Amino acid sequence: MHNYQIDPITLEVIRNRFDNIADEMEMTLLKSAFSSIIKEVLDASAAIFDRQGKTLAQAASVPCQLGMLMEAVSQIKYSYPEEEMHEGDIFIMNDPYKGGTHLPDITIVMPVYYKGKLAAFSGSLGHHQDVGGKTPGSTPPDATEIYAEGLRIPPMKLYERGEPNETLIGLIKANVRMPEISMGDIRAQIACANVGSKRILAIIDEYGLETMNDTINALMDHSEKLTRKCIEEMPDGIYSFYDYIDDDGIDLGNPIKISVTITIKGSNIHFDFMGSNTQVKGPINCVPASTKSAIYYIIRALTDPTIPNNDGCYRSITMNLPLGSIVNAKLPGACGCRTICFKRLVDVLMGALVKAIPDKVHAASNGQLTAIVIGGYDVKTEKAYVSLSGVPTAGGMGARPTKDGIDVIDTDLSNLMNQPVEANEIDFPIRMSKIRLWTDSGGAGKFRGGLGYESEFEITGSDVVVSHRRDRHDFAPWGIFGGKAAPTCKTIIYRREGGEENIPSKLMTYMKTGDRMRVLTTGGGGYGDPLERDPEKVLEDVIENRVSPKAAYEIYGVVLNKEQSAINLLETEARRKKLAEQNKSLKTIFDRGKGFEEKTGHSSKHG
Repeated sequence: MHNYQIDPITLEVIRNRFDNIADEMEMTLLKSAFSSIIKEVLDASAAIFDRQGKTLAQAASVPCQLGMLMEAVSQIKYSYPEEEMHEGDIFIMNDPYKGGTHLPDITIVMPVYYKGKLAAFSGSLGHHQDVGGKTPGSTPPDATEIYAEGLRIPPMKLYERGEPNETLIGLIKANVRMPEISMGDIRAQIACANVGSKRILAIIDEYGLETMNDTINALMDHSEKLTRKCIEEMPDGIYSFYDYIDDDGIDLGNPIKISVTITIKGSNIHFDFMGSNTQVKGPINCVPASTKSAIYYIIRALTDPTIPNNDGCYRSITMNLPLGSIVNAKLPGACGCRTICFKRLVDVLMGALVKAIPDKVHAASNGQLTAIVIGGYDVKTEKAYVSLSGVPTAGGMGARPTKDGIDVIDTDLSNLMNQPVEANEIDFPIRMSKIRLWTDSGGAGKFRGGLGYESEFEITGSDVVVSHRRDRHDFAPWGIFGGKAAPTCKTIIYRREGGEENIPSKLMTYMKTGDRMRVLTTGGGGYGDPLERDPEKVLEDVIENRVSPKAAYEIYGVVLNKEQSAINLLETEARRKKLAEQNKSLKTIFDRGKGFEEKTGHSSKHG
């Protein structure tokens, strides 16, 4: 660390202006985008960087992109040394093996010049609705190599000295299903970068380049100091945990293990993923940008949220990501559905840190992102379309040390909004017939897990291709300190001709007009012994259909009258005493859910 002589008022003013720049960039992108996945679901992030490519500020609408943009800018700088960059250049890339994460996430970065000198970078990452490949939406759950997943763009110049690269633009348009939408989103990202550039130059004009650079260094040192202070408050030790992904979508029924050992020593923290599965055939592999994003998210979530969000927050971190593993795949490993993997990464990291800081860690959330992408050809407009199904992406949040989890919210890394039903029904051949909370989908506990949902939609147009990518169909979100696991997810297709299909968590399939899909998405695990939950809260849950009368009696030990409108206190006390005696031998830190031991060969009493 250095001692920069920056006036504290100037430091705070510039720090807040950096944050405001990132937020304004993000808003520009969201308001200018063409695709529903950016403008409605908000799957995008904007950030500014210093001339070395270190993060100055980032709009944190999608926390997983904390690590992704950093890696992308680093690779752009590696591919184009400073002498090969010019004022007016704009860079584009999406290659997971060149700093990207998966092909739909396109990064646009603009170098910012002041009086001929490189001063900073401005850019964004947006999830594009389609980038080609074998299935609409470019996340085929049955891909076995990246070449099937879409157009792969290494770091390249989209603009050079202010002139567009028409050859590259033509190549992109020729390889995507909705070129107007794709180019609209790219233009929105360029507008976003322009906003960042103008606002950075305004700061330099006001304070001078030297003052801005000194402020940057001071802010990063400040963030490092505050982050290290938070880590020092965690008890030194070695903490391990593991969990499973259902399968990779290719070798069905073969669980994929993710294991971590976290070592805390003083103000340093090390993450070691040795023992995790080798990379798999299916498209759930993570590259370093994805894995790092989970680690960075955990650090930001469990330290002081007021710490300025810049590169200094991550200086205390080291990690071991074994090459050729599920957390650090090698080319040509498929990684289009890597969200499944980094959702489980968060569960594993949280599970390890429960033992170090139990008062700050919640039980497992639903642990998957419901991504059901539908694509087809509209005969009226004679154009291809790609749509999210309208089913919420979210599930329930894990119960917290002092509160219930939140119902149907996109948790941790992704933090996306649900696609509005009305928007989907207007634009695409889909009719939603049901969306409601799924009773008993939150893990029982002194504090109950947030609920997931039950939904159903019908195809109303021509035949469609469906990419169904989910998880937690086999392994439940765990509860802690006596809290119960939430149930597992389910998906059922009802065919127009009759019959039904219980489908696995990852599947590429087809649906016809009149076919219906029912989606049950789980909630979060519980925190604490359900027998310690306030009986009045249990009654309230029963009245609101969050908990069934059967679960109230069998799990919470609450005896209600025939109308389920009042509590029989004497019978409740007796029932709870009986259940407490029965449960004595079953108590562990984690409840992994029914069937965990049989499916994995590991006991839930360990790990």
